[in-house]
Amino acid sequence: MKFRKLLFLLLFSSIIHAAWAQKGTISGQLKSNDIPVEFANVGLLGTTLGDVSKEDGSFQINDLAYGDYTLVVSMIGYERIKRKVSLSTAVPVLNFDFKLVEIASMLDEVVVSGTLKEVSKLDSPVPIEVYTKDFFRANPTPSIFESLQNVNGVRPQLNCNVCNTGDIHINGLEGPYTMVLIDGMPIVSGLATVYGLTGIPQSLIERVEIVKGPASTLYGSEAVGGLINIITKKPGNAPQASLDVFGTGWGEINTDIGLKYNVGKKAQSLLGVNYFYYQNPIDKNNDNFTDLTLQNRISIFNKINFDRKDNRIFSIAGRYVYENRWGGEMNWGEEHRGGDEVYGESIYTDRWEAFGIYQLPTSELLNFQFSANGHKQDSYYGDVSYNADQYVAFGQLTWNKTIENHDIVAGAVYRYTYYDDNTPATFDSGLNVNNASKTHLPGFFVQDEIYLNSTNKLLVGMRYDYNSLHGSIVTPRINYKWNSPNKKNILRLSAGNGYRVANVFTEDHAALTGARTVEFNGELDPETSWNANVNFVKKMYANGGTYIGLDASVFYTYFTNRILPDYETDPNKIIYSNLDGNSISKGVSLNLDVAWESGFKVIAGVTLMDVTVEEDEVVERQILTESVQGVWTVGYVFNNGLKVDYTGNLYGPMRLPLLGERDDRPAESPWFSIQNIQLTKGFGNKWEIYGGVKNLLNFTPDARSIARPFDPFDKEVVFGPNGQALPTPNNPNALTFDPSYVYASNQGIRGFLGIRFTLQ
Repeated sequence: MKFRKLLFLLLFSSIIHAAWAQKGTISGQLKSNDIPVEFANVGLLGTTLGDVSKEDGSFQINDLAYGDYTLVVSMIGYERIKRKVSLSTAVPVLNFDFKLVEIASMLDEVVVSGTLKEVSKLDSPVPIEVYTKDFFRANPTPSIFESLQNVNGVRPQLNCNVCNTGDIHINGLEGPYTMVLIDGMPIVSGLATVYGLTGIPQSLIERVEIVKGPASTLYGSEAVGGLINIITKKPGNAPQASLDVFGTGWGEINTDIGLKYNVGKKAQSLLGVNYFYYQNPIDKNNDNFTDLTLQNRISIFNKINFDRKDNRIFSIAGRYVYENRWGGEMNWGEEHRGGDEVYGESIYTDRWEAFGIYQLPTSELLNFQFSANGHKQDSYYGDVSYNADQYVAFGQLTWNKTIENHDIVAGAVYRYTYYDDNTPATFDSGLNVNNASKTHLPGFFVQDEIYLNSTNKLLVGMRYDYNSLHGSIVTPRINYKWNSPNKKNILRLSAGNGYRVANVFTEDHAALTGARTVEFNGELDPETSWNANVNFVKKMYANGGTYIGLDASVFYTYFTNRILPDYETDPNKIIYSNLDGNSISKGVSLNLDVAWESGFKVIAGVTLMDVTVEEDEVVERQILTESVQGVWTVGYVFNNGLKVDYTGNLYGPMRLPLLGERDDRPAESPWFSIQNIQLTKGFGNKWEIYGGVKNLLNFTPDARSIARPFDPFDKEVVFGPNGQALPTPNNPNALTFDPSYVYASNQGIRGFLGIRFTLQ
């Protein structure tokens, strides 16, 4: 009996062991858009068993014990796939063919800036850089102006040590050459180039598209150096409510509020409010001037999308901004506004904007885009008054038609600009009356995007404008794109023409400071430029699921008739004239994007540029233009959900505007870097707390940035018969008060803390 039991146990164990000893196999192939996907991770959840897909997309996991598993396919840039599988004696081998779906936000964003219509970023023949709201959250700032400091080749430039106004440089070209749009509409221009870049609620920003190089064929005047298109969220995709509040150790408080609601049964609305408050005068460099301009600003934005038959588009939006800012001597008060006892720069800005798009109810694809804005400024720079009014109306009708392998976009455009101020710019000396400037700018454009084959595309375009003051202006462009069949390699060649009609009082803060007299050397003709650009993009997937993206460009821009301020001929004047020579901006840039499946991510870039001005056979570097710029954003998410972001930038030396040969301040800025660190922790799906330190290295400019801050009205300066300052015992360097020697913010190291709330 015992023998029988022992024999039975041995036989049963052998059967069980034989069953478990049998091995199964899971294999298959991975494709995306019918193209094999290499280097993807294929594994069994909860085990160390897996494989990496080969060049043909195939994978195979052998010697698997029978049982139930969860198969996971993952790769940076693609949606993760999970599937429950079961191996048994009846089914010892499983074979799968998976179709991987690209994550649009990482690899193939939809963009509109290059062609005036929604296309895939990879398919666009125009090189466009896209930055999402998550990129800007790595270093939260009170305005989109400051947020752009971490974009390669783009630099927010402060133009005044006192009122801290600025503009945005692209590849070394000053702010007036950069067009800033909201949802494709030319809203931020003219006076707003200096004063309207703040106050755009960041909670409503979906992404920012950047085109480097002339875009005048589609966007007209001002898009000479490039354009920045701020795309706001669609009401249907926005959260129900959002709140983002943060403060800094200097006393700055920034609040962003977003709210989605319905307007009737066929319209959705998105409301955004931004409020920025800073009223804490600080003078850490001991020059008796505020290191940071005091501001009180509110901005209200509202966007409405209407539901229409056949999904036709109808969207309107509006924004209102009011700001009261001042900077100056620490004892300045409202009672000193416009006086000559205590120096201050006080600016009241009152601005409204409206814009939208309406698709006509026709069989052809016709869109009417429109915008209007008004800007009123009441300001004093010391005892110099500057009051200005500007109104701009814009309308554009576009037609889009696909005919065989041609995708044609054509449009008719009209822009009206009204500008009036209390400066010589609008004063008719002959009639001794004020004469507001009124400019009519009708035009039309056409572009043809030609699909040569699956890997080659050509875009040609032409624009004609008629400026009521300067006559006819023609701007052509051509773009060519080649891509490998799997779109992992893309080459773009671009060439085009740009033009700009300048108004120095609306674009150059230095013309308003009161520290120098403005002088025009003849009539200012429109500036023109020719640009060539070579762009190469490569996407790589390394073993282990690592994604590596490279984006390299070589650029060259040649200017004629360029208008440059001359600070050096006479230290008491700013002389504006068309350049009798040429100006060249050239360089190379490289962007690197690396993401590991572990959650570690690096975005970094470097731009080397050489911006020169040649006149009378003398070549000089352009003032306030760096030769080297580097940026980086490093992020990592821990298993507990804690995220760390380390951001920074590095700038090479810039030539600075001195006040003559006796000026003993450095002629060049030093190498400097602004670095920041941030920790973010989410609590559930609604709350998020973040905080960190800005300007970790505590970099601040030379304390002598403002010349003669103790005598801002030049009361103790002795001038010669030619208007030049003379050296005296109390002014041995023959200086005058001047706040234009500025290349970086005076804000040093500071902490910040914030909280976000999102209700989906």
